[in-house]
Amino acid sequence: MKIYLRISLLAAMAIVFCGAMHGQDVQSLIEEMNVRHIGPGAMSGRVTTIDVQRNRPEVIYIGTASGGLWRSESGGVEWEALFDDEATQSIGALAIAPSNPDVIWVGTGEGNPRNSHSSGRGVYRSIDGGTTWELMGLEGTKNIHRIIVHPDDHQTVWVGAIGTAWGDSPDRGVYKTTDGGQTWEHQLYIDERTGVADMIIDPSNPDKLLVAMWSHRREPWFFTSGGEGSGLYVTHNGGTDWKKYSDDDGLPAGELGRMGLTISPANPDVIYALIESNSTALYHSTNGGVSWSMIQGNQVGNRPFYYADIYADPSDERRLFNLYSMVDMSEDGGKTFRTILPYSGVHPDHHAFYIHPDDPNYLIDGNDGGLNISRDGGKTWSFINNLPLGQFYHISVDMAVPYRIYGGMQDNGSWVGPSEAWHSGGIRNSDWQEILFGDGFDVLPAANDLNTAYAMYQGGSLSRINLLTGDQTGVQPVQPDSVALRYAWNAAVAADPFAPDGLYFGSQFVHHSTDKGNSWTSISPDLTTNDSAKQKQAESGGLTIDATQAENHCTILCISPNPQREGEIWVGTDDGRLQHTLDGGATWQDHALDIKRFPLGAWIPQIHVSSHDPDEVYVIVNDYRRNNWQPYLYRTNDAGETWVRLVMDGGEVTGHCLSVTQDPVTPSLLFLGTEEGLFVSFDRGTNWNRWSHDIPSVPVRDMVIHPRDGDLILGTFGRAAYVIDDLAPLRLLAKEGNATFESPLNVFQVADAYQVNYRRPLGARFTADHDWEGENRRNGARVQFYVHPDSADAYGEDEMLWAVLDAAGDTIRNGGKDVEGGLQSMWWRFDTNGMQWPGREIKKKEKFPSGGGPEVLPGMYRIAMNMGDHESSISFEVLPDPRVPFDVSAHQQRDMHRRMVMNEVEPISDAMDQIQRALATIEVVKQEMKWLPDSLKENASTLTDSLKKALLDIEEMYTEPRDVKGTGSVTERLSSVMWGAFSINGGDMAPGGNAIRALQRLQQGGALFCGAVDELMSSLWIEWIEVVGAVDRSPETLFEASGQQE
Repeated sequence: MKIYLRISLLAAMAIVFCGAMHGQDVQSLIEEMNVRHIGPGAMSGRVTTIDVQRNRPEVIYIGTASGGLWRSESGGVEWEALFDDEATQSIGALAIAPSNPDVIWVGTGEGNPRNSHSSGRGVYRSIDGGTTWELMGLEGTKNIHRIIVHPDDHQTVWVGAIGTAWGDSPDRGVYKTTDGGQTWEHQLYIDERTGVADMIIDPSNPDKLLVAMWSHRREPWFFTSGGEGSGLYVTHNGGTDWKKYSDDDGLPAGELGRMGLTISPANPDVIYALIESNSTALYHSTNGGVSWSMIQGNQVGNRPFYYADIYADPSDERRLFNLYSMVDMSEDGGKTFRTILPYSGVHPDHHAFYIHPDDPNYLIDGNDGGLNISRDGGKTWSFINNLPLGQFYHISVDMAVPYRIYGGMQDNGSWVGPSEAWHSGGIRNSDWQEILFGDGFDVLPAANDLNTAYAMYQGGSLSRINLLTGDQTGVQPVQPDSVALRYAWNAAVAADPFAPDGLYFGSQFVHHSTDKGNSWTSISPDLTTNDSAKQKQAESGGLTIDATQAENHCTILCISPNPQREGEIWVGTDDGRLQHTLDGGATWQDHALDIKRFPLGAWIPQIHVSSHDPDEVYVIVNDYRRNNWQPYLYRTNDAGETWVRLVMDGGEVTGHCLSVTQDPVTPSLLFLGTEEGLFVSFDRGTNWNRWSHDIPSVPVRDMVIHPRDGDLILGTFGRAAYVIDDLAPLRLLAKEGNATFESPLNVFQVADAYQVNYRRPLGARFTADHDWEGENRRNGARVQFYVHPDSADAYGEDEMLWAVLDAAGDTIRNGGKDVEGGLQSMWWRFDTNGMQWPGREIKKKEKFPSGGGPEVLPGMYRIAMNMGDHESSISFEVLPDPRVPFDVSAHQQRDMHRRMVMNEVEPISDAMDQIQRALATIEVVKQEMKWLPDSLKENASTLTDSLKKALLDIEEMYTEPRDVKGTGSVTERLSSVMWGAFSINGGDMAPGGNAIRALQRLQQGGALFCGAVDELMSSLWIEWIEVVGAVDRSPETLFEASGQQE
C-alpha cells in the first residue's frame, strides 16, 4: 500500500504540473539561460573528412566524428560551426560540388567503425555554402563514408554508405541521385553486413567509379573485418552495371577486408588499392583497372579497420600518402615510404587528408586530435588549436573556488580546467592542464584534497596524481593469482561517500580501498554473466588482429554508492546486469530481470542515486551496440522493488540515452543526455523538453550539477565542455510550475559572489585570432529575474527600478532598466553609487546615479526590484577573495580614501562642466551676433574670442588641447593627477604616505583649476554677457538651459 500511494502521488503531481505548464514559456526560459562553451581547444577531436573550395583555397570545410561540420574562410585561422541546428553532429563525408561551390553535400554518421563511433541521420545538402541545410533522405544508412558529386552536374551524386557496424541492415552500398536528392537509386548492394569502405571517380571519365565494399561487424565484445561480401568493384556507366575484380585480375585470393583507393588526375590510368587480406599489401593498376599487381606489403599501416586511406598527389601519380597511426609518403609509386608525421608532434591516428589539386604543397590532415595544415608539402605543420572538438567520456568537479572541471577525452588524455578564470579575457587553452595521457576516461578529484585526483586510461589503468607536482603512481588493483581481472575500455571508479580516502573500482568485481588506492579489497563476486564466448578479445579484429582492450567484455561499467545509506551500492555492467547490495557487498541482487521490457544483456553505463530519497534511483541503459537504437531510462522509487521507464521510442527524446542527473536542490528537475543532445524535465521525467539553446545535438556523455554553485556542467562527446550557469530559474520552475510565469515580477535566488581582482592571463597579451578562448564568467553578482510579458507591456523605458541594499537596509547602489518581458539578467560589480567624472561633454541630468563608487565590504546584501506596484527581492552574500587573507580595516581605509578622492573630484567635475556649458553658449551666441549693429559687433567678437581662449586655456589645465597633433604628452595635467590619486590607494593594504601625497596633489591641483574657473566666470564671463546681451537669445538663459538637459 505504501508503494502504491507513493507512485500515485508522484503521478498526480506530474499531471498537475503538466496541465499548468506552457511549452512556449519553458522554451523562452531556457533560451535566456546563460550557456558557456569553455572548451578546451588545446586537445581537439576526431576529424573525419575535409574539402576545400578549389578556386578559394582559404575556404576550408571539415566534418568531425561527433562535433559537427565547420568552415574556415581564413585558411584555418577562424572557424564557425555550420550544422548546429541539425539532428546529428556526426559527419562521415562531405563534398563541395565542383561545378558550383555553393552546393555542398554532407553524409552523416562516422565511417570509421571503432567502439566509440557515432551514427547519423542520412544525407544533407546546402545550396548556399553551408548557411542552411536540407535533409535529402537515406536516413536508414546510419553511417555514410564517401560522397562524390559529378564534376559537371551538382544534381548527380553518388553516396557510399558503410552502414551501421552494430548489426544487419539493407541500407548499405552505393546510392545515386540525378535530381539533387529528390529520388535515390540503390545501385550497388551486396548483403546486410557489407558497406562502402572507399569510393573514387576517374577524373577523366565521370562515368567510371571504383568502390571498395567491406564486410564487417562490430559487437560489444568483438570486431570482425572481412567476409565473403568484401570486394573491389568498377562501373563504366555511372553505376548502372558493376564488375567485381578477382584474383584472376591480380587481386589477392581469399577473404578480403577493408580497402583504400586513390587515383591521380596526373595519370588516371594508374590506380592504387591498399587491400586488407591475410597478407595485407599495396596494389596498383597501370591500365585503368584492367589488371592489378602487388607493389609491396611491408609499409602498409597497422590498423586497417580504423584507417585504411591512401591519397595520390593530383600533380604526380607517383607521390602517395598512406594514413594510419602515422602518415607515410612515397615518391616512387608506393615502392618505398618514409614517415612524414611520426607518433609525435602531430597527433597520431589519421583519418582525413586533403591535397590541393593546383598546389600540392598545400596539405590538410585530420586525425584523432584535430586538424593540421602544411604549406610546404608536409615538411612542417601547424595545429589548429581553436576547434573545441574534445570527446569527453566523463566529467566531474571539485569544491575549489572557483571550482575546477575534470574529464577524460577519447584518445586525448585526462584534463583539469577552470569553471571560470579569474583573469581578463576568456578561458584559454593555457588554463587547462593535461594530467594523464592515453584515452582519457573518468577523472575523480579526491574528496578531501584539492591537490589530488585519480585518472585512468584504457583497460582500467588507474593512477593517483598530485596536481601540484605532477607526481603520479599507478593504483590499479593488482591481479590475484586465482583469476584474471577484466576491465572495461572505460572502467568504473567512484568515491566512497563515507570515507574521505575511500574508492571503489570495477573489474568484473567491485574493489574497495580505504587508503587512496594503496591497497584494495574485493567486496563482490563476479557481477557479470562471465560468458566465456564473449571474452575472446585477444582474437578480435578479423583479418588483422586489433586487441586494444576496446572489446573487453563482461565488465563493470559504473559503480554508484548510495550517499545516504552506508554499504548500499548499485552497479551496472556491459552485459546487462543491474546489481545492488545493501550490506557492503556481502550479498547482491540483480534487478535487470525485475524490469519489464528491459533489453536483457544491454549496456548500463550510468546509475544516479538520488540525494533526496535513498530509495530513488535512475538507470541509463543503451542497446545500440546490438542495433537496438531505442532510448532507455528507468527509475525506481522503492530501492528496486518496482520500476518505470521514463522515455520511449518516438517521443520527444531522440538518440540513445547516455547520462542523467537529478538536481540536488529540486528533486523534480532532471537532465538527460543522449546521443543527440540535452533534454530537461521539470516533473521528475514524465515530460521532457529538448534543450536547443546554445547546445547542439551533440552526444552528452556525462554531466554534473555543482552542489555549491548550482551550475550544470556537460561533458560532450564532440564539443568538449559546457557550463550552464546558475539553475535558479529552472529550479523555481520545477518547484512551482506555471506559478513561476504568473507572477508579474520574480527575482530568482542569487548565487553567492566572490569579490576578486582579475589578473592578466598567462602567455601573450595579443593573441590575434588563432587561439581558442572559452566564454568566461563575468566578475560580480549575477541577478536573474522574470517579467511577465503582459506586465512588461504596461511599462516602458527605465520603469524597472532596482536597488542594492546593505545589511542595515540602506541603498548603496540603484538604477533603472527598460521593462522587457521574459527571463533577464543583470550584473552588479560590487560598486556603490558614484559620480559623473570630468569630461568635455556637458553633464546631463541623470535619472539615476552613476556607478563606480568604492566597492562594498563582504557581507549580506539584498537586490530589490520594483515595477510600478510590483516588487520582488532576494538576499545573497558577497564573499572575500579566498586566495588571500581579508583585511577588513585595510578595505575600509581604502574605501575612505576613494571617497576622499571623489570628494575632491566632484568640484573639478562641476568646474569642467561650467567650461563646457560656457563654450556651448558661445557657439550659439556667435551665430546670433551677425544681427548686431556694426558698432557693437567688432567689440563683441573680440571679447568672444578672448573668452573662448581663456576657457580653453583653463580646460587645458585638466586635459590635452583640443587641436593637439601627434600622440602623447609629457605635460602633467590635472586629469593624470586625478587618476594617480585613484590608482595609488594601497592595493591590498591600507593607503600609506604615497596615497596621501597623491591626494594632496589632487587637492592642490583641483583648487587651482576650480579657482581659475571661478575667477573667469566672475570677471570676463560677466563682461561678455553684458556686451552680447543685445542678441535675441539671452546668453544667461542659454547657459542655464544647458545645465538642465537630460
